Amino acid sequence: MSEWHVFSGSGEQREWVLPEPPPWRRFTGGPLVEPPGADWWEHRPADLERALAYQPTAREVELVNVAIYLRRPLLITGRPGTGKSTLAYAIAHELGLGPVLRWPITSRSSLQEALYRYDAIGRLQDVNLSGEPTVSADGIGRYLQLGPLGTALLPYGKPRVLLVDEIDKSDIDLPNDLLNVFEEGEFTIPELARHSTPEVTVRIDPKGTARVTGGTVRCRAFPIVILTSNGERDFPPAFLRRCVRLELGQPDSDRLAKIVEAHLGPDLRASASDVIDAFLARRDGGELATDQLLNAVFLTQFTPDASRRELVEVVLRHLSDEG
Repeated sequence: MSEWHVFSGSGEQREWVLPEPPPWRRFTGGPLVEPPGADWWEHRPADLERALAYQPTAREVELVNVAIYLRRPLLITGRPGTGKSTLAYAIAHELGLGPVLRWPITSRSSLQEALYRYDAIGRLQDVNLSGEPTVSADGIGRYLQLGPLGTALLPYGKPRVLLVDEIDKSDIDLPNDLLNVFEEGEFTIPELARHSTPEVTVRIDPKGTARVTGGTVRCRAFPIVILTSNGERDFPPAFLRRCVRLELGQPDSDRLAKIVEAHLGPDLRASASDVIDAFLARRDGGELATDQLLNAVFLTQFTPDASRRELVEVVLRHLSDEG
């Protein structure tokens, strides 16, 4: 680990200090919001397994630290199954930053849903039932829930990790829509801004709350934003200029063996060389994901040696195969 690195990629948690940002990336949100408790991993064992098993390269570690120092999103491009999204869990675990805030992207995803959701119908129904003509600003907070991006922009003392997964599947305008939020580190909730109440409590996922001052959510520590892309489209130059970019290649045999050991232990790694060789040979002829290899190796402990070849044929099918 280099002395200047915040994230080492070792998976070992330790005390660390957030470095000072560039002058143009300083944010002044407040008052500070309490981070999630350290025991959250107990409730998300699958996330913990992903975090501990990830095997980052020196290049990946370097660029994660560049993004942390510059307070810029990290755009990771690579084929499916190369570990793009898993890196976010490794960062969150090692640095003790709470659960990953995940925003899975589809063609219908919008900036609004990632910032907050407002239940206007629920509010209207409650007003009608209560007989009161209006609901106070603090009462409106019951109908507002911050989304993953909105939660990431709360004024935490240390950054939260936000995973924007498969952004290349978004509507063509979404990357540009994100530019202003990423630049300013804040957003306004109009439903609150029009009221005079200085602070309003809103809901955050899964069951927490946070206070919003003046109708504006403003970060203190810019979140560690991991954007993943399968390389299915190009992004606008203005968007790329504001990102640190990392291209993930296909793991070689040595790294695949380390991945198998990290997930399944040294015994299965020692017996999996033939499955790894078969995976590499088949990968040259079509697209395969690393989790297919893990599935095949896992199954070998339950099947006789005579069935291993047939098993590999079944599990290691190219992703483009039909039927």
